[in-house]
Amino acid sequence: MLFNYEIIVVLTVLGAAAVLFVTNLVRSDIVGVLVVLALMLSGVLTVDEALAGFSNPVVLILVAMFVVSEALVSTGIAQQIGAIVLRAGRGDETRLIVLLMVVVALVGAFMSSTSAMAIFIPVALSVAREAGLNRKRLLMPLAAGALISGMMTLIATAPNLVVAEVLKEKGLTAPGFFSFTPFGVAVLVVGAGFMILAGRQMLDREKQGKTQQTSLTVEGLVGNYGLTDRVNRFRVMPDSPLIDRTLARIQMRQDYGLHLAAFEKQQGGWPLYVQATAETIFEPGDALTVVGRKEEADRFAEANNLKRIPPLTGRKRKALLQEVGVAEIMLAPVSKLIGKTLKEIQFHSRFKATVLSIRRRGELLTEDLLDQPLDFGDALLVNAGWPDILQLREERRDFVVLTLPQEFDEIVPARQQASWSLVIIGAMVAAMIAGLVPTVAAAMLAAVALVLTRCVKLASVYRNINWPAVVLIAGILPLATALNKSGAAQLISDRLVDTLGHLGPFAMLALIFMVTSLIGLFISNTATAVIIAPIAIDAALMIGVPPQAFAMTVAIACSAAYVTPVSSPVNMLIMEPGGYRFMDFVKVGIPLLLLTMVVTVALAGLIYM
Repeated sequence: MLFNYEIIVVLTVLGAAAVLFVTNLVRSDIVGVLVVLALMLSGVLTVDEALAGFSNPVVLILVAMFVVSEALVSTGIAQQIGAIVLRAGRGDETRLIVLLMVVVALVGAFMSSTSAMAIFIPVALSVAREAGLNRKRLLMPLAAGALISGMMTLIATAPNLVVAEVLKEKGLTAPGFFSFTPFGVAVLVVGAGFMILAGRQMLDREKQGKTQQTSLTVEGLVGNYGLTDRVNRFRVMPDSPLIDRTLARIQMRQDYGLHLAAFEKQQGGWPLYVQATAETIFEPGDALTVVGRKEEADRFAEANNLKRIPPLTGRKRKALLQEVGVAEIMLAPVSKLIGKTLKEIQFHSRFKATVLSIRRRGELLTEDLLDQPLDFGDALLVNAGWPDILQLREERRDFVVLTLPQEFDEIVPARQQASWSLVIIGAMVAAMIAGLVPTVAAAMLAAVALVLTRCVKLASVYRNINWPAVVLIAGILPLATALNKSGAAQLISDRLVDTLGHLGPFAMLALIFMVTSLIGLFISNTATAVIIAPIAIDAALMIGVPPQAFAMTVAIACSAAYVTPVSSPVNMLIMEPGGYRFMDFVKVGIPLLLLTMVVTVALAGLIYM
């Protein structure tokens, strides 16, 4: 086949897009839009063909999976899995490496690998901190597991969907939902073995290590404001005079200088943590979290027949901090509150928050706060429910939120809907496996159901969808159409087979894997799949090999982005908290890439040829 106008245009657009991806001169989503415009204006594709990517099932499934990912996070399912790993690991490094890799791979099979990684980084850092383990020896295996998660199912990553779509467009049998799973499981076993036997030693020979704290905890903030010794807990005894009275009737602040932050109530034998409000009623057995001087707290307890109890720890503490928290705010320069006291502005009723302490020019103020005139530059430690703390961020004319504690990142806004989330996601997977409805329909139905059952808020969905990635994929997909329509894919396949076809199918599979991996070092794995999949499938058809073997090899290679920190967002996420250098990824990534290639080629031959 000879070069013609359309082939020249397509290859030029492909080359230009690759240069822009590598140099990062413009954003990747803008590159996708430029590709669409170039193919449309050049006449290679019609307007409908050039814009077809925006209605492609791959794009719609990707958007739906962002909703699924957000639901797993917002209902607390992903965090619960992390807590299970923390308990099951019991401080043993080998066990923890295996557990972290397996769990992140399983979770990532049904959500974005980047989202799964973001969830488990705090878990791994917490494990390292509590067990005194070296974070460098945990985070790299975790990243490898997250990347391997893309090899687990059809919906695990966009390249899998792209490869399946290319096969469909050519009238060939596309892989099913779990067709990828044997490859993912095998690579996970080999990868975990490599990390345990050699990989962790390549990263750091020191097993012990210290994990740096990236932000203050609630305790850290409380300590910074001189309140560590002022947090008290009491139990309401059966004959307490507080019983059946509302908090509004108890003048704790005025009479004792105390602040009641939260109630722990009993509901069906289980503890229920609620924010203390004016309408909250005291009941027998309630546990109260009270902030104030110990002497005044004891005086209040004696007057109301309360029993002092130990502070909350572990899971109970986390459950409490799902409801209430603290934040550090500062008065804005143009705030109308400057010069006024907390009592004058009715701070508590106006903002539904309580000021626990004030830092003024290095001095801590913890007494008589209601009568303190506020001054420009004052930093206030406030206690409130998390929604009210977030609302303070909207009061930009009066406040600047300086610090939100680490625990804020662990808030689960829809934890009551966890069972609904599991049912809906389970039904989606079952529908995909059984083929009851098209994959795109199952994904979209699940996304809508998760929103309607309030497993995820619609505003949160729009905020957390990676729109640049969506636009990039929608813009790049027509390039596959152009490669086929112009004959460019056929031309490249002809040259590839003529040059290397005599090496045999297994050598061709290995070559396809390495070429895909090499290109994936410089451009997105989705763009790589769009470019390589049609070429690899055409080459397979020319040498009489089942094209599914070559297609699967391309898909697995797209996820094997171990070698550089810029190969995948997953790698970028661990670079700073893990303290890694570029060569750390190269040292561990190259052997892992070669092992993945051997497993992939062997399984592709065993399953498809």
